[in-house]
Amino acid sequence: GRKGGHKGRARQYTSPEEIDAQLQAEKQKAREEEEQEEGGEGSTGDPKKEKKSLDSDESDEDDEDYQQKRKGVEGLIDIENPNRVLQTTKKVTQLDLDGPKELSRREEEEIEKQKAKERYMKMHLAGKTDQAKADLARLAIIRKQREEAARKKEEERKAKIEAAMAGKRLQSLSLKK
Repeated sequence: GRKGGHKGRARQYTSPEEIDAQLQAEKQKAREEEEQEEGGEGSTGDPKKEKKSLDSDESDEDDEDYQQKRKGVEGLIDIENPNRVLQTTKKVTQLDLDGPKELSRREEEEIEKQKAKERYMKMHLAGKTDQAKADLARLAIIRKQREEAARKKEEERKAKIEAAMAGKRLQSLSLKK
């Protein structure tokens, strides 16, 4: 036969009765909190109190059954299911829309990255970064090279014109003879 799972012990599952008891206890806590909040507002909560007393009677009976089913050390140790997610609902009046919105780490990093990029672009346009200085130096060298090339071109053009003029003079002198 099989000896069990490869991770050690056999699995233990929460019984439906235990889950029901936990839900009843949570509902009762929520009702008590609401009663404390509404207690200062008015005295119209009498029907609710009667309803709560009926519900609490039922939950007391469930708690008694729950206590009877526990055996051994279970009565001493209070076990809570860590995988069970408690749903917390907020009332519209409890929501804080005016307060500062907390950003996640990723959002904060993204905003910081954008600010750093803007600062770098401002510095770059002002010519204060290493890359901007290198670009400006390269541009200065290129401008000098172009000026020299234009100057040489102009000199060659003038030399060509002078050579053409000299050639015409020689032809005119040879024709005169």
